Amino acid sequence: MPRSVFSEPYGVLLRVLIDARQKAGLRQTDLADRLGKPQSFVSKIERGERRLDLVEFLIVVRAIGADETALIHAIATSLPENAAL
Repeated sequence: MPRSVFSEPYGVLLRVLIDARQKAGLRQTDLADRLGKPQSFVSKIERGERRLDLVEFLIVVRAIGADETALIHAIATSLPENAAL
């Protein structure tokens, strides 16, 4: 994953989102269309250049068509024991 200004725990969130998008068979442009945003919006999220708050995270997850609870669980179980911000 490219270097960003965010912590490794945030990188876990990004990896889970990218994986969910890819498993749904969506390209960045497909997700962007569903969100009514340009492809660069999704790219910036996935590269860690644009940080999501909880509400935005839920909107993106719903646009992907993924289960919010399952993705939050995947993030929580992937965090290192000593995760720090």
